[in-house]
Amino acid sequence: MYGAAWCGDCRRSKRLLDGRGVDYEYVDLEVNVEAADVAKSISGRTNIPVVVFPDGTHFTEPTDAELGAKLDETLAA
Repeated sequence: MYGAAWCGDCRRSKRLLDGRGVDYEYVDLEVNVEAADVAKSISGRTNIPVVVFPDGTHFTEPTDAELGAKLDETLAA
């Protein structure tokens, strides 16, 4: 997950991932400024968070419902 502490959507997505006990890597774009280019190359946008899944798909600014459904789908596979 690419995000920043000041981003409300990032904090919300992190809370959902943490609440579900999901193991993920968090890339703080304030600390690793170069990673913003990576996040943009993945999503084609400058919006965050960008959540990348093991299957190579990603969500940009997902709602809790979207992220939860994708997690359920990923865990079921």
